[in-house]
Amino acid sequence: MPREQTRSDRSTTDPAGSEFFNTLEEMRRDWMARATAEVELSLKLSKKLTDAHSVPDAVAAYQEWLNDEMGARAEDARLLMSSGQKFMDTTSRFLSSGWTNVGMTT
Repeated sequence: MPREQTRSDRSTTDPAGSEFFNTLEEMRRDWMARATAEVELSLKLSKKLTDAHSVPDAVAAYQEWLNDEMGARAEDARLLMSSGQKFMDTTSRFLSSGWTNVGMTT
């Protein structure tokens, strides 16, 4: 069964399931964006260290990187809490609709 057909089947037959999978997809995109930003931050540091001609230049590069890294970790924590809450909300709706559907079919 093609992937597009599977997705459309999910959305028409079970809206709670569709919401659940959409939430997972959104979380995946957010975390991939964070991973990409982390790689870019590391590449920026390595370039600045390569271009540094003195110890003070290297220390300044590390200080800038540390400031950016601390901001990124704060953003990661915010995203983790937000994603976790959204996941729990969506999961509880998904499971509660699944249990009511199971009860209706028996």
